[in-house]
Formats: sequence, structure tokens, C-alpha cells
Amino acid sequence: MAEQEGNGEDGAVAEIEKKIIEAFEVFDHECNKTVDVREIGSIVRSLGCFPTEAELHELLAKVEEEEEPTGYIHLEKFLPVMTKVLLNRSYRPIPEDVLLHAFEALDENKCGYLTKDELVKHMTEEGEPFTEEEMEEMLSSALDPETNTVHYRDYISMMIVDEPEDLPQ
Repeated sequence: MAEQEGNGEDGAVAEIEKKIIEAFEVFDHECNKTVDVREIGSIVRSLGCFPTEAELHELLAKVEEEEEPTGYIHLEKFLPVMTKVLLNRSYRPIPEDVLLHAFEALDENKCGYLTKDELVKHMTEEGEPFTEEEMEEMLSSALDPETNTVHYRDYISMMIVDEPEDLPQ
């Protein structure tokens, strides 16, 4: 890695592309440089980007621009689009204090947690609703199985993504 430090922009782009390829390969179950289109959101999030569903659809539209949608995304189409996203620092995570404020607004009794039912109701019936799959994914990491509640301060600290040190500033 040390030999790339003097390469400036090119070295940074090479590092970013390497990260994208590694993330992509995790979901490339057939090892044929393609992934199911439904995996793109997971890949993008694993790279520290948190687009809304609308932004994710825009991203997919850019990736699929010149080909018929097949349900699969090719690495060669995804790589340049995602490299640009990371270089431009698009889709940054929401700051911790904003997340905390949002959870506190939902916590009407100000008790520091939400019940599973409260959380599911808020996340599936208001705003941009979570899909069943997204809800299950959130509950699997957020829910305390013994109390059936989400202690949101603990959940937020677990969710916060540290800024990647090796991305260009």
C-alpha cells in the first residue's frame, strides 16, 4: 500500500475501486462479475453510503443506462458509477445527533427505548416505509430479544459509521 501514497488522485481512485470490487464480490454468488439487482442497496451501504430508496433507483438507472434490465448488474457498469459516488462523497450517513433526535421524537414517554410494535408501526406506516425485509434486518440488529424493545442510544452508537480514513478528502 505504501507505494501508492505518492500517486495522488490515481492512487486514491485505485483504492476506491479495489474497495468497490471487494464489496461487489461478496454478493457475486456465481463468481461471474454480476450480482442480483436487489443486492445493490446492500453493496452501497457496505461501502458507507446510505441513499434513500429514490436515490438508489437513480443510481441503478445510471448503472443500467445502456442495457436492458435483466435483474442482474455487471461489475463493469457498476464500478465507474459507484467510484464517482464515493469520490463525490454522496449519500453520507445521517449525523448521530439527528438520528437521536428522530428516535426521541418517536419515544413519546421519553423512556429511552421503543417497543418492537412501536418501531414497526413507525417504520412501516410513515414516511418512506420500510419493506418487510428491511424491517427484519433492522430488528435483527436493534431489538433486545429479552425485553422486545430497542434501546435506541445503543442502536445508534452501533449504527454510526466511522469516516473511512483512506478516502480522499
